[in-house]
Amino acid sequence: MSLKPKGSAKRPGDNFSQRVLDWFDLHGRKHLPWQQGVTPYRVWVSEIMLQQTQVATVIPYFERFMEHYPSVQDLAAAAQDDVLHLWTGLGYYARARNLHKCAKTVVAEFGGEFPQSVEQLETLSGIGRSTAGAIASLSMGQKAAILDGNVKRVLARHFAVDGWPGTTPVLNTLWQWAEQLTPDQRCQHYTQAMMDLGAMVCTRSKPDCHSCPLMDSCQAFHQGNPGDYPGKKPKKDKPVKSVQLLMLRNPNGEWLLEQRPATGIWGGLWSFPEVSSEQDVSDYWRDTFGAELVHQETWDSFRHTFSHYHLDITPVVADIETRATAVGERAVYWYDVHAPASLGLAAPVKLLLEKLQQLEPVASA
Repeated sequence: MSLKPKGSAKRPGDNFSQRVLDWFDLHGRKHLPWQQGVTPYRVWVSEIMLQQTQVATVIPYFERFMEHYPSVQDLAAAAQDDVLHLWTGLGYYARARNLHKCAKTVVAEFGGEFPQSVEQLETLSGIGRSTAGAIASLSMGQKAAILDGNVKRVLARHFAVDGWPGTTPVLNTLWQWAEQLTPDQRCQHYTQAMMDLGAMVCTRSKPDCHSCPLMDSCQAFHQGNPGDYPGKKPKKDKPVKSVQLLMLRNPNGEWLLEQRPATGIWGGLWSFPEVSSEQDVSDYWRDTFGAELVHQETWDSFRHTFSHYHLDITPVVADIETRATAVGERAVYWYDVHAPASLGLAAPVKLLLEKLQQLEPVASA
């Protein structure tokens, strides 16, 4: 049961937004790249990139993205491979595919202008309720609530909202607080302030409560257990899958990549051909192309973790005497590590290609 603040402590809702705004005026972030020359397009791209990603990581990606695609029209006209290439390393690649799809919709159906209402923004690919609120608030000055991970944490602690926000009742309660506390004036500053407060002060671990403008009314602080909020997702052991990635070099010194299906893990990205851990790679290549692998070598396995499972990857390096044009029904690309193409690459594939670049002179000797 939540304990009420004692003594002279403020009640939870007293002047909440004003205290947040006063803190923002002194301490809030005002010089991030997407806060300069603010447009719905720039805010939208930043919000999508910031989903499950730290600000420091996003900044260079955002700046490169704006250099290549300064407008939604530029992004809509881009090739998906080019978009995915710029996204390589940010992870959660469905965000990039939805970003591209959304840009095409904005240009085709809205004349290149983002819709002005939260409800219409939510109809676009990859834009949920909180992202729509952020775009409307930060770029249009509208009164619109948000509830990203940082804001969930601030509200859950301040009002001692028990339970994991992934459940509907908890999420609904947090949305009610978010809507209720969003001010009529300076909404864009309040929106940024709440995100900053969660990122800079009310952090996941070791929150700096004594620097928080809401400390006097924070129920979790007065209970002495801010780390208990928000409630944790029930632990579930991630399954482990294993796969072999075939790194195959043709006589020209190029490495075989195949484009993965548009949906699913690494959707639309380029990767090495994948073979189950139980299958013999020589048999696979012989059965597929009627050719033999030459100088086959197996590298040490390593683990890549997704949100819902672990993938143990075993790289297999070999030379081949054919230059395939397809792997099954998938298109292929012969990749020159010394003249890299602008392709969207899965993070482990990018890492392996960098290793091949280093090792190739030795392997060719």
